[in-house]
Amino acid sequence: MNDLRRTLLWVIFVFSLILLWDQWQVYNGRPKTFFPGGSTTTEQQAANNGSAAQNADQDVPTASGVQPAGSDNVAMPVAGQDSSAEKVVVTTDVYRLTFDTAGARITDLSLLRFADQEDKEQPFRLLSPAYAYEAQTGIINAGGGEAFPTHNTLMHLVAGPLEMAEGQNTLTVRFQSDAVNGVQVVKTFEFTRDSYVINMRTEVVNTGAVPVTPELYLQLVRNSDALPGGSMFWHTFTGPAYYTQDDKYNKVAFSDIVEGKKPLNAQTDNGWVGMVQHYFVTAWLLPEGTLRTYYTRSLGNNRVAIGMIAPLKTLAPGESLTSEAKLYTGPQNETVLEKLAPGLDLVKDYGMFKIFSKPLFWLLNMLHSLLNNWGWAIVALVVLIKAAFFWLNASAYRSMAKMKAVAPRVQEMRERYKDKPQQMQQEMMRIYREEKINPLGGCLPILVQIPVFIALYWVLLSSVEMRNAPWIGWITDLSVKDPYYILPIIMTASTLFQTWLNPTPPDPMQAKMMWIMPMVFSVMFFMFPSGLVLYWVTNNILSIAQQWFINKRLGVTRK
Repeated sequence: MNDLRRTLLWVIFVFSLILLWDQWQVYNGRPKTFFPGGSTTTEQQAANNGSAAQNADQDVPTASGVQPAGSDNVAMPVAGQDSSAEKVVVTTDVYRLTFDTAGARITDLSLLRFADQEDKEQPFRLLSPAYAYEAQTGIINAGGGEAFPTHNTLMHLVAGPLEMAEGQNTLTVRFQSDAVNGVQVVKTFEFTRDSYVINMRTEVVNTGAVPVTPELYLQLVRNSDALPGGSMFWHTFTGPAYYTQDDKYNKVAFSDIVEGKKPLNAQTDNGWVGMVQHYFVTAWLLPEGTLRTYYTRSLGNNRVAIGMIAPLKTLAPGESLTSEAKLYTGPQNETVLEKLAPGLDLVKDYGMFKIFSKPLFWLLNMLHSLLNNWGWAIVALVVLIKAAFFWLNASAYRSMAKMKAVAPRVQEMRERYKDKPQQMQQEMMRIYREEKINPLGGCLPILVQIPVFIALYWVLLSSVEMRNAPWIGWITDLSVKDPYYILPIIMTASTLFQTWLNPTPPDPMQAKMMWIMPMVFSVMFFMFPSGLVLYWVTNNILSIAQQWFINKRLGVTRK
């Protein structure tokens, strides 16, 4: 039994070191060593862009076999491109965004209700030229042939105003292109107060003398540069993602697109495509039942795109049609995302134990509505969880207290039989039987709770509600590390005190590990968001209180 415990401790310790090394690789801009996947670095992308560009024709799928016009990699005519494009700034109650009149694409977007992490006086920029992050739409010719208006075609602002007035519930902005090869496009963007959904209508008019068969494409473009504020000890996904009822939710690594691995070419009549990052998401949505083809492609210069192409009906001369789409660009508010589209709430990463995470977040949200403070809501949630597991923890602590009580006898016995390991094991088991001690009694109840606490970890790490949320005093943002490291210091001290309360393993190596492991984990917590550290500190303090009470009740003292 002693050997089993020693083996378990070593497995946990080695696995922890593997996870640390893996995140160190990511933090320093290298691919994961043990768990490959996720985004790659700018240097790796640049090294691969040459071959990706050369093979763009073959590697990029489209609905009709035609590359969307405007690709950086394909020498296609750029319909109506004009150097006289201008910037149009639109302000609503939740957005300040910039349209480029070249294609009426959104090239810059700030969320006015979310402060920047570095400069709290500035709003957070989600779509930004710094990351070549844009939302683009255009029309392509299903039959190949002559180009139609794309996201590079010069358009003219034909309707405003450009600022949502006090008391105004909607704001409409309209752009119109000149006719290009017999096709004219009018794009209308409608903004609604208190909403991060932009409704877009695309009107296509055949102004020529022959029938045309247009296709609408909607795409999101971004480079693979890492976002600031990350940590070597925790990592969240940044990159393209998509959802269909058949394939469910899928994340696509930047490197997979650049290297042409498993290119996306899914035809469906449901789902969405998006660009995901910590706390936020941008996604294109078409009405359910609309046929579309999803694609990914490398654009060179460290940029990738994910999008969808929807075939439209053939238009006779003088005929027109209108297509509806939605662009969500904002926080990962799972209640809003659930209502907007099936599977869109999955962009909020709850890890492997999401079956526990959703109820925990619901409870956390309820506590916040009562306490009006996310920090105290975290404390209250941990108290409730500890109460729910009170008797299970009590069983574990009683077992550990009994083991501590017999520790002197076990140590004396080990000295007597140090040259007779088999007899030592037999004698140790005899002592445990006499004292009615289960050597694993202190471990099994704790193992049962691990999934719940891992789930709570991901709830606190992924919830945008923690962003810029204050607790008390010096903790003004639960989503970033403690600026003065007070909580991590308390966490380290409490963890070491908890180790001191536990029975000392008779094996010297195990005894050393029992002190080394808390120190290793404590180093990690110095870089963790303060909300996560607060949850762990609260858990430690409650565990210490319960363990101290049980030790006193059983008359166990530290010697």
